[in-house]
This record gives sequence, structure tokens and C-alpha cells, in this order.
Amino acid sequence: MRSYKYLLAFAFCLLPFLGRAASMLLPMDEVQKDHLKSYGIAFWTLQRGEEVDWLLNYRGGSFMLKYDKAIEDECKVRGVSYEILADAKVTEIMTEVSDPSVNMDIVKLEKAPKMAVYAPKSNLPWDDAVTLVLKYAEIPYDLVYDEEVLRGDLAKYDWVHLHHEDFTGQYSKFYNGFRFMPWYQEDVKNQETLAHKLGFQKVSKMKLAVAEHIRDFCANGGFLFAMCSGTDSFDIALAAANTDICESMYDGDGADPDAQSKLDFSNTFAFQNFVLDMNPMSNRFSSIDVTKGRQVDKTRDFFTLFDFSAKWDVVPSMLTQNHDKVIKGFMGLTTAFNKSYIKPSVTIMGETKAANEARYIHGEYGKGQWTFYGGHDPEDYQHQVGDPPTDLKLHPNSPGYRLILNNVLFPAAKKKKQKT
Repeated sequence: MRSYKYLLAFAFCLLPFLGRAASMLLPMDEVQKDHLKSYGIAFWTLQRGEEVDWLLNYRGGSFMLKYDKAIEDECKVRGVSYEILADAKVTEIMTEVSDPSVNMDIVKLEKAPKMAVYAPKSNLPWDDAVTLVLKYAEIPYDLVYDEEVLRGDLAKYDWVHLHHEDFTGQYSKFYNGFRFMPWYQEDVKNQETLAHKLGFQKVSKMKLAVAEHIRDFCANGGFLFAMCSGTDSFDIALAAANTDICESMYDGDGADPDAQSKLDFSNTFAFQNFVLDMNPMSNRFSSIDVTKGRQVDKTRDFFTLFDFSAKWDVVPSMLTQNHDKVIKGFMGLTTAFNKSYIKPSVTIMGETKAANEARYIHGEYGKGQWTFYGGHDPEDYQHQVGDPPTDLKLHPNSPGYRLILNNVLFPAAKKKKQKT
């Protein structure tokens, strides 16, 4: 009897080790209370020198981490849902995800990328979705602008986001509607002062030089992400490197009447054969953007993410991880891209097929990669100049914002050769 009691006591002592908490799962399906802050937990874990397994297409693209009491406490503080997994459950999940017959895979995230946001230091009457979500998810980043870019600071970073920006030097073509506004006049003054300080006669020449530095950053292995007008204006500036597309109210002299014929589409990342909108009173840059004349009712404005093979098309699979494949549309200075002008080498990851629009696209440039995302704010359908910033505490499960954060974690992934 005494021996039995000893054996029973020993068994109870052994139980915690037999079913020990080996790992944590951050579920990214509908169970998750805060999808956006979950990315912040993954990033924070990487900053601590620990690895994260990104389980592509498993419960919405969940994260699996080695169990750590500090991480568990951080999840509680940030309001992130998590599950404690014993070794047996981890093995079961890994077996399921690795099965060749299912569209899932495991990507190992190894090191937190160094983040930069290209944005002006002056206060302009609009916010930026990327900086909003980075702050909400508690992911650190540095602000850089023209001076830092031109002196070579991008070499310090792995990932750069282009804030709502106009790289053509036309001040977002806001002249017609806002030229009498103090903020517009102040922005023009600041830009011209900086251009002259840096040795440029025109703002457009400074912005071109900045775009070329960003291009080289990507060519050398950097990761570039842009939204709204930071997408098409970047490509337009590169294409127009050998001509002048700015009218006199923007740079003091007239545009080249033959500018269209002088565009060099071999310089661009995503777009080709587009037609410039040379009207200085129009707020459209070119035929790339579909905002003008767009006939999509707000109640029917959605775009669909493509399904990619997690085991074969790893990169687009990472960038489209979500708990929802149908995303609410949202407008911007550049809302979406006319598919007719997208280069054949570009991967379209999200589209509104009926309208021939691409909303979310990706490609490679040199050793690096880039992603362009149309629209201004995924949770504000038609964000106007002067509108207050979106409160992401009201949208912790936003599928549209998740796409931004997929790009944030993307550079942390262990390089995995694409299958052909």
C-alpha cells in the first residue's frame, strides 16, 4: 500500500513534465481578439532574439512561439489571444502544416527588421495608415525624409515605407483645391528651402534623386512598401527622369510638351505604357490610377485576395495571410491600379475583377522586393484632408490593416528559395 502511494505521488509530480507547455500559439483566425497587436507580439519576440514560426494558412496565418512566461505576460498586457501548447499538440500541428497534400507551410522568422518610414517632419493635415498601425501594434520605426535618404541613411534599414507622397514634385497636385491654404503654402516653402539647401534648383529634381536612392535601396536587397500616391508617383518620377512633367505653378517653368514620348518605362517597378495627366488642375497623375471616373458603389466596393500555394509561392502567401479573403475597399489620392498598365512580371495579390482594378501588388527589383497597396486608410472609406486619424482601438481585427503588417514581418523571414 505504501509503495502504491509513493508511485501515485511520483506520477503526480511527473504530470507537469509529460504535458509541459512547450510552445505558444497566437491564433490568427476569428478567435483572435486583436489581430493587429499580435504582429507586435511576434515582432517583440524577434527583438528578444527568439524565433517565430509563421504557420501559413493555418488558422488565418497563426504564429507559434517557444513558451516564455515573459511573452505570455506581454500577451495579457496587450490583449492578444494565445493558446498554450504541449509538445504533443505542437507535433500534431507541425505534421498537419507540413503535409504535402495541404496548402500550408511553415516560415521561420529569425530577426526583427530595422524599420524606416519616409515621411515629412512637418505637420500636414492627413495621417498615414502605416504609421498608425505601427504605433498601435507597438512596432518601433525611425522617420527619415529627403535629407536622410540623400545622405545614404537607408543603408541602415531593412524595410522602408513611403508615406503619402508625391515624388513628381507637384505637391500631390493639390494646387487647384488647396493653394490658398496655409498648410499647402508652408509645405511648398519647406520643400523649396530643403531643395535649395541640398543643391537642387527644383523640388522635382530633389524628389527624383530621392526616388532613385530608394530604387537603389531596393536593388541592393531592401524591402519597399508604399500606399496611396507613394506608389504610382514613385514610378512616374522614375519614368520621367529625362523630361519635365511639372507646370510653372509647381517649378517655375512650363512642362515639356513632348514629356509623354520621353517616358522611359524600363526605369519603373510596376507600371508601363501609362499616359500622364498633364492638366495641373487635375489631382490625378496618370492613367494608372482609377479614382477619376470610378463607378463602384461604396456598398459593393470590395477586393479579393488571391489564393497562392504556401509551399510553392511562399512570398505572396506570406503577404496575403488573413482571416478574411474579401477586403473592404477604400479610396485615396491613388485608389487602385488599372491592370492594363501593370507589367507582366508583377504579381497581383488582390483585385476588384469586375472593375479591372488591382489593389495589392508585389514584385522584385534587383536583390530586393516591393509591395504597392492602393488607397489611403483601410478603415476610412474616403479619408479627406483634415479628417481626424482612425482610432485603431475600434478596428483591432481589420483585415485591410493586416495586409500592411504582413509586409512588416516579411523581411524577418528566413530566405527560402522559391520553387520553380
